[in-house]
Amino acid sequence: MFVQIRKYTARLRTSTHTQPADTRERRAHNLFEAAATYVVARAEDDQDRIEEAAAWVSPEALSFGVSELACRAVVALARDRDESPAAVARDLLGLPTG
Repeated sequence: MFVQIRKYTARLRTSTHTQPADTRERRAHNLFEAAATYVVARAEDDQDRIEEAAAWVSPEALSFGVSELACRAVVALARDRDESPAAVARDLLGLPTG
């Protein structure tokens, strides 16, 4: 799932737009777009991109989007692994399965 998100955001960064740069910067960002970009930037330790994505939406909206992304990622990974979401979440966080 995270690989797909990374590929998606990489395409966003490398795609060519016909709009001038200042027009793109003023475009309103979707909270899920901000969350996906923020999480990928965190995974890649890209501080500039982290700050950019965090500025796109309010902190509350970003928190909601990151939470929703985490839920969807855990569910998708659980399906792929044929495990419960609880087992996957605990495994990702390095917690004992208890």
